[in-house]
Amino acid sequence: MKFFLKYFFFFLLISCNSGDKRPLLGKTEYQQRLNANYKDASKSPLKKKDLKNFKGLDFFPVDDTFIVAAKLIKTENAPTFEMATNTDRKAMYKEYGVLKFSLKGKDFELTVYKSQDELEDEKYKDDLYLAFTDNTSGNESYGAGRYMDLKVTDEQLDGTIILNFNNTYNPYCAYNEMFSCPLTPKKNHLDIEVKAGIKVFKNH
Repeated sequence: MKFFLKYFFFFLLISCNSGDKRPLLGKTEYQQRLNANYKDASKSPLKKKDLKNFKGLDFFPVDDTFIVAAKLIKTENAPTFEMATNTDRKAMYKEYGVLKFSLKGKDFELTVYKSQDELEDEKYKDDLYLAFTDNTSGNESYGAGRYMDLKVTDEQLDGTIILNFNNTYNPYCAYNEMFSCPLTPKKNHLDIEVKAGIKVFKNH
């Protein structure tokens, strides 16, 4: 019995101490995972002063109408080109294709790219680069645009890719100017308010 009581109080002490940790903000698994990464000092792009007070990123309410199927029209024999960044660095990319879709009753298209700088790295071999601006950019969302993670393997048998605008994020340079980020191509502007996904980061 003494053995049992000893370990009972030991585990009770651990549970009480861990109970002080409040769960990270996030309405979806994606938001919670992103918040967890940003809270982790070994992964976070946040500056030390911002990380110290970090409680979670701001998101628009989750809206299923911003989840759409886009038809992928692949670009054949696309040349490699230098994409401008927020620094002097030039990132090498190729146009992978054009995504055509409807949103809120209007037709849009976004060009998606593939980095040529990461071809040798197995970890990134299937990654695609999609950045866009919209009519919230510079106000409710980051002015230079938002990113959405896509992979070559996301393409369905019918040639479509699901775009979930709820799962967007800001480039690291939105949090720390020490990072070098590709700039959103001007043709990837959506003439609509995309009130889904990540909001502009505000230092508190």
